[in-house]
Amino acid sequence: MRTAVVLLALVPLACQRDVAIDPAQLDAFAPLPSVMASADNPVTPAKVELGRRLYYETQLSADGNHSCNSCHPLDGYGADHETVSTGVKDQRGGRNAPTVYNAAGHIAQFWDGRAATVEEQAKGPILNPVEMAMPDAHAVMARLARIPGYRAAFAAAFPGERNPMTYDNLGKAIGAFERELVTPSRWDAFLNGTDTALTNAEKVGLQEFLAAGCPACHNGSYLGGTMFQKAGTARPWPDRADPGRYALTKNPADSLVFKVPGLRNVERTAPYFHDGQVARLDDAVRLMARHQLGKELTDSQVAAVVAWLGALTGTIPADYIAPPKTAD
Repeated sequence: MRTAVVLLALVPLACQRDVAIDPAQLDAFAPLPSVMASADNPVTPAKVELGRRLYYETQLSADGNHSCNSCHPLDGYGADHETVSTGVKDQRGGRNAPTVYNAAGHIAQFWDGRAATVEEQAKGPILNPVEMAMPDAHAVMARLARIPGYRAAFAAAFPGERNPMTYDNLGKAIGAFERELVTPSRWDAFLNGTDTALTNAEKVGLQEFLAAGCPACHNGSYLGGTMFQKAGTARPWPDRADPGRYALTKNPADSLVFKVPGLRNVERTAPYFHDGQVARLDDAVRLMARHQLGKELTDSQVAAVVAWLGALTGTIPADYIAPPKTAD
């Protein structure tokens, strides 16, 4: 009994009593949708089936060993946990590979936003000489045409098209599959009115997150992914080697500007930031507070925020992401 009393004394008082969250403070957030829909690429079962197969297809790489799932493993929350990913001929990429889960709802894709949609993003790595290194779109489709089942699968996914087996349709199929890669969590249950979905400790962390001003960038259904932001708005970012969107736009105002990442599943998608140089979530929280908000959080405040971030870890849709059987 004495041990229990001592342990209880070590728990912060705020975590021993019921913690109330003002509903008005939750207006910046929204639950996940069941599908991240696109009017330009409606999701259909046939597209999803084709997209799933293409996502796991290693023949989309020059060496036949790499697929989308190589850098974005779906059974690992869509992140390979490497600083930067390894492509064909053991080449290393230049930026950390972000998770594909919940990403289709973001404002744009890639850290610099160079692809507007997941459909466009899906086509990029296949032709990137460092990643999957296929020479051109024609070579990709010619290789797929020789694999049993793909002609029929493209025809089923894009009915009525004279030539459904195109590189653009490949992107649409993978995009349709990714638009249902959603991971609802206890946070969604909380937003939908189940107060007990979060522990008191997690609610304290939410309060710290709100008080620090984090929702200015990390908001909406994805707690991020809605804007671009300069790394180091309050204090200079420690590593300024990557110019961010400037490399794409050549606009000086875009120097060190990156897409704000979503925080869904953040505790399972280390390492962090565009360069993948931060391995620990508590260190990432400290850096964000210091360099983006100009605030120094205490250890207890950081620990509280990290506890709340754990509530954003969702459920991987195991049946949906199961690798497809090889077509006949």
